[in-house]
Amino acid sequence: MKSHQQQSKKDLWKWRNLKIAWSSKGCFDNSQIAIVLIHGFGACKEHWRHNQPEIGKLAICYAIDLVGFGNSSQPKARLPGDKPQTGDFIYGFDSWADQVADFCKEIVKKPVILIGNSIGGVIALRASQILKGNCSAVVLINCAQRTMDDKRLIEQPKLMRWLRPFLKSLVRQRWLSGNLFRKAANPTVIKKVLMQAYPSGANIDQDLIQLLHKPSKRKGAQEAFRGFINLFNDHLAPQLMADLETPVDMIWGEKDPWEPVEEAKHWLDSFECIRSLEVIPGKGHCPHDEAPEDVNRVLTRLIQQAT
Repeated sequence: MKSHQQQSKKDLWKWRNLKIAWSSKGCFDNSQIAIVLIHGFGACKEHWRHNQPEIGKLAICYAIDLVGFGNSSQPKARLPGDKPQTGDFIYGFDSWADQVADFCKEIVKKPVILIGNSIGGVIALRASQILKGNCSAVVLINCAQRTMDDKRLIEQPKLMRWLRPFLKSLVRQRWLSGNLFRKAANPTVIKKVLMQAYPSGANIDQDLIQLLHKPSKRKGAQEAFRGFINLFNDHLAPQLMADLETPVDMIWGEKDPWEPVEEAKHWLDSFECIRSLEVIPGKGHCPHDEAPEDVNRVLTRLIQQAT
């Protein structure tokens, strides 16, 4: 599979009248399979900065900006119950999975391994269902567990369950979502969140802060935020994996503050589609960027096994 003709490319793809930014690196001529990298909430294709060049040595490797993030279009959010408007978008796992699946069909045009971090993992699982036999494997990196979904409400404290209808009504309001977004979308807050997500502090640099902050300054950035914080009833990873035929491997930062590794271990024991779990000691929610050497070694092994 290895090729000496290593190439890099950045481009825009028109999808449903939206502009989708993507990049590729690697073996264009000899790849029998392709890898597609799917970022998490608030991130972008450049979040794979330490992974895409290495994975591209094995096969052509694509990274894509989800609608609402990076350099992709940021259309107005349509929430459940809203009247459709020209150019609006339902920010949710079906829409994003359709985007990834269509990208694989129209741009990649070969069997794929989908690799997703955080919500990108849920999107990868849903896209694999759509792609069926054209998805060879899925790799979840600290997949979002979505503890605040309505379907997991019974797990919440009684007070939270009682307040839930009021909170759901409140966060629909643009004045609130816009205010929350403006407070969060600044370098100081971004760095504080990164210090939680990357407990070792490794690779928290100005390049990372800038690549996360820059898309938030675009005109429609708060629309993706509004759409996402109103996702109260959408796909959960366990439901997607319950009858999934595509093999799944998991990589998990041991000290993820939001997606506990204990749940990943439970998934490993519960779902036939899951082949493996690799825990990265001392690392957090984004081990692919916090400890890229460790994660790249695991990804290299998994990709070689799949090909």
